[in-house]
Amino acid sequence: MGEPVRITSRDNPLLVKLRKLTQDPSAYRKLGLVWLEGDHLCRALLTRGQRPAQAVVSESGWLQPALRELAAAAPKAMVLPDALFAGISALESPARIGFTWVPPALSDIAAGQASVVLDRVQDAGNLGSILRSASALGFGQVIALKGSAALWSPKVVRAGMGAHFNLRLVEGIEPETLTALQLPLVATSSHAAQAVHEAPLPWPCAWVMGHEGQGVREELLQRCDLTVRIAQPGGEESLNVAAAAAICLHESARRRTG
Repeated sequence: MGEPVRITSRDNPLLVKLRKLTQDPSAYRKLGLVWLEGDHLCRALLTRGQRPAQAVVSESGWLQPALRELAAAAPKAMVLPDALFAGISALESPARIGFTWVPPALSDIAAGQASVVLDRVQDAGNLGSILRSASALGFGQVIALKGSAALWSPKVVRAGMGAHFNLRLVEGIEPETLTALQLPLVATSSHAAQAVHEAPLPWPCAWVMGHEGQGVREELLQRCDLTVRIAQPGGEESLNVAAAAAICLHESARRRTG
């Protein structure tokens, strides 16, 4: 990386693009670019062997050797006044560095890969948590059916804390396309006869996680090879979808590695 480019105008094309990325959850689909703000996400990208398109650093951040060294991993760096950086930040306390990155454009499901299927899951925090559980527990593919929130939106990326870079992410899929997985589909239902810790779970499989309020839609449940319930001796009506996903994915991983 050579000398950084200094940006001083709010109307700079890059800053206009970054504001779109932080303000519109689905802007990355049109721009083919995601914004990774903060040194944690930047380092997570590099740890997974990926290379950013460029680094964007505030003037105060550029004075810190550690952030200058991090920015050097990008082919080019832009330095801008702290006030301009705050104008593109999606955080209450703006970070001092960010990367732009071109995510892989994936539209096809990888057959045979242990997966998580998201049926209209909406909350960014839930999505990020599910991605982290999938990455940690050996489920390498996450498939978001149409109606689910955008997987690469800034809030989901922050909640994922780097898990995105370890997963194959496929969006905008119709339920009937899931046959391409060539795997058993497993879902949770409070009406299922068997509890997840007792059921004969297949491996590999695809766990189907549903909408926060409505759960997995009935027609998708009909496609599933197995439905199980999560034992709740405390008597709560239901679990948060991210918590339910963590329990189910962990049970699969425990059986696999046990």
